[in-house]
Amino acid sequence: MANSKRQLFQKRRLRVRNKLRAVNVGRPRLSVHRSNKNISVQLIDDVKGVTIASASSLEKDLGIAGKNNVEAAAKVGAAIAERAKKAGVVEAYFDRGGFLFHGKVKALADAAREGGLKI
Repeated sequence: MANSKRQLFQKRRLRVRNKLRAVNVGRPRLSVHRSNKNISVQLIDDVKGVTIASASSLEKDLGIAGKNNVEAAAKVGAAIAERAKKAGVVEAYFDRGGFLFHGKVKALADAAREGGLKI
């Protein structure tokens, strides 16, 4: 019997996360979550188990509250790059989870790179 969409997503997510664990050497992880209505990103230090910085399309100060399109993802990416600089982080691993690297996820990553974050 064929796998459901959710099962395929979970398999992709675990595969990506396990590859990151294998090569992650003290660098924080830039974790992305995308829903039908919003997109959010966190900069996570897995050694300490804390979130260093975060950004979301739900934040009112970004001016994109509740939007979920490529432009909103780019603004969230720029915001996380700025907050990472304030926290003293210059490079991180990009954890796309089970989401495919195109569209909104790619726009977020490109905006974070343009903001000065090495991923």
